[in-house]
Amino acid sequence: MAGAAAMKVALGDEVADRLVEYLALLHKWNAAYNLTAVRDPEQMVVRLVLDSLSIVPSVQGVRVLDIGSGAGLPGVPLALARPELAVTLLDSNRKKTRFLLQAAGELGLAMVSVAAQRVEDHVPTQLYDCVMSRAFSSLAEFATLAARLCRPGGLLLAMKGRYPGDEIAAIPAGWEFAGSEELHVPGLDAQRYLIRLIRQPHD
Repeated sequence: MAGAAAMKVALGDEVADRLVEYLALLHKWNAAYNLTAVRDPEQMVVRLVLDSLSIVPSVQGVRVLDIGSGAGLPGVPLALARPELAVTLLDSNRKKTRFLLQAAGELGLAMVSVAAQRVEDHVPTQLYDCVMSRAFSSLAEFATLAARLCRPGGLLLAMKGRYPGDEIAAIPAGWEFAGSEELHVPGLDAQRYLIRLIRQPHD
């Protein structure tokens, strides 16, 4: 598998093997729980894991929140690649969070926690350094919901399939646009962009 080879080159054998183990769990649970529409194992490597790993260099701080984590994307690949991070996987779908709890346990992800909640109901004990998502359709909605969860000076990372110029123009107050970049995912023939926002000090 070309995608698996790309993981080994980027991350080394041990992390790549654990990512393959995660995908095996996802493939097994997907039949009953419908966690992702991507069902081909090779496409899972490219469209789920390598896509998620493309944002790893942009993550800052220690406390990270993955909003709308779903099947654990991008949070689980991030936690495997950066085991020093404390990653919270947040999703309101109970089937998906049951899978996330099982995956975190089987993969030995001691620094990963799972929150089976709507984002509006999530109350962290400490604000996050970095809040991310690959699931939100609206950048403005994502930023609005994340505002009370991200510390001042903290980072919001939004993954997009095309450059969201109109959405960037509508960023709500309290956030500063900190740039964007086109993501290059090995084996993926589609546009992917990462948008960065910085949380401004509270009024």
